[in-house]
Amino acid sequence: MIIAQEKRKQNIAEYLLYMWQVEDLIRANGFDIEKIKRDIVSQYDQPEEVKNEITRWYQELIDMMLLEGVKEKGHIQLNKNVIADLTDLHLRLLKAPKETAYGAMYYQTLPYIVELRSKSGGEEVPELETCFTALYGYLLLRMQHKPVSEETQQAIKQISSFLALLAEKYRQEKSGELKLEEEI
Repeated sequence: MIIAQEKRKQNIAEYLLYMWQVEDLIRANGFDIEKIKRDIVSQYDQPEEVKNEITRWYQELIDMMLLEGVKEKGHIQLNKNVIADLTDLHLRLLKAPKETAYGAMYYQTLPYIVELRSKSGGEEVPELETCFTALYGYLLLRMQHKPVSEETQQAIKQISSFLALLAEKYRQEKSGELKLEEEI
């Protein structure tokens, strides 16, 4: 909860990846709040009242996952909304005359997105979700110390740069620094 709040303010891309990790942590702990409390929450160096708040946060996420039917796979609506918000901003950035650097970064990334989507088994996944899925998969491979091909590393580097730029534009928009003047 504490990490999620900080990441949401600072970098929406890192926030989303973190929240996907939390969903997987909940799954790995069998949706058992007592196990999460013992194995995760107890590790926080926080006062008991903060630990109780963190436990409530995990319980709310568990409830959402069960209610929304994402027990085995998938993401809660809260996380889907982040993708939707980022997609909305992405489309507005592509239309904005002053955002040529963003457009160029997107078009450099697009071949990787197309390739990843073709490998996904025909599943219709939004472009940005494809990017996040690729990054998340890469992070899991790294945590498991599994080898990653040079080609995959190149794709991840490009996707990471693209998402970092989108996350910065998101932060700028939320702080009022970004003014998109779309052509009419």
